[in-house]
Amino acid sequence: MTDIGDTLPKVTVKDMADQDVDLSALPAPFVLYYYPKADTPGCTNEGKDFTALKADFDKAGVTVYGISKDKPAKLAKFAAKYDFNLTLLSDEQSDATEQMGVWVEKNMYGKNIWALNAPLSLSARMARSRRYGAR
Repeated sequence: MTDIGDTLPKVTVKDMADQDVDLSALPAPFVLYYYPKADTPGCTNEGKDFTALKADFDKAGVTVYGISKDKPAKLAKFAAKYDFNLTLLSDEQSDATEQMGVWVEKNMYGKNIWALNAPLSLSARMARSRRYGAR
């Protein structure tokens, strides 16, 4: 699983406006958080929490990105519905999710399922390690 200090994969995802975003080129510092599905109670609360703290992140010079497997149009509606002032990213094809190791097999009530190993938040040190070779 990708962790703080690791390099993000060279994977292109879409933002809420359906524009390409190269994860490996995200400018540092940043926080990237995964959430399972837009407009569900836990994911909505997580987005509200990051939005409530946005001024603190901005003051620290940190950009916050949320990422899920939802389509860009659904993410745009989700962000507008709750007035999220952060960028939501779509990994609809699961490329980033799988390469970062957050799509895992879990046992739920005796049944094996595939799900996000959430919550997972990654910080800017990943980008710095890619650019400057520090670990």
